[in-house]
Amino acid sequence: TRLVDMGRLLVAIPAWNEASTVADVVDSVRAAVPQATVVVVDDGSTDDTGRRARTAGAVVLRMPFNVGVGGAMRAAFLYALANGYQAVVQVDADGQHDPTQIPELLAGLADASVVIGARFAGKGEYDVSGPRKWAMAVLSHGLSRVTGSTLTDTTSGFRASDRRAIALFAQHYPSEYLGDTVESLVIASRSGLKVTQVPVMMRERQGGRPSQGAGMATLYLGRAWLALLIALTRRRADAMAPQ
Repeated sequence: TRLVDMGRLLVAIPAWNEASTVADVVDSVRAAVPQATVVVVDDGSTDDTGRRARTAGAVVLRMPFNVGVGGAMRAAFLYALANGYQAVVQVDADGQHDPTQIPELLAGLADASVVIGARFAGKGEYDVSGPRKWAMAVLSHGLSRVTGSTLTDTTSGFRASDRRAIALFAQHYPSEYLGDTVESLVIASRSGLKVTQVPVMMRERQGGRPSQGAGMATLYLGRAWLALLIALTRRRADAMAPQ
């Protein structure tokens, strides 16, 4: 069993114009895992996101322009690798992820390298319906086949990565649209890393506006399928993550 030293845990929060919520998210993470380092990747925000995150006690990495979640998370993985962290947990800046469940994600690293916090795994009441639900189910089935694990929420951004995944993602984490969710799982699996999930509860967005409406969410999942097909046609990452 691999135990994570909480003093060597990095909680990464990619944030783009989340000034209304980011300080509360940083506070809640620091309360849940006080020994961890909290890093907010200010992804080219035009509001007060970076200053509020720094005032709340986070290390702030400022991107010169908006690069998307994938690019922001690659910066976080590079920071984690350079500073010797054992694990990285990604938490969204909008307040939907409950930091008190971070230990459950870390427990999953005992026998896997990437652990997804799954909304549709029997815990909590978070649900979707209609075409979006069907599309997500088919996408999860496809990625379950690729990874060899039963996955029900492959677009969740609440995730934990161990040392091997950090080393891999610092070099190969995809920055293209949807790469941070779909293609990253394909890359991890094809590089010999085990991917699994643990059930979590999600909250409603705590502030700001969601980036997608219901119609756009369905379009998002159609593009997610396209991203999966593209990921499967790409060659395997050259370098295996270290043991």
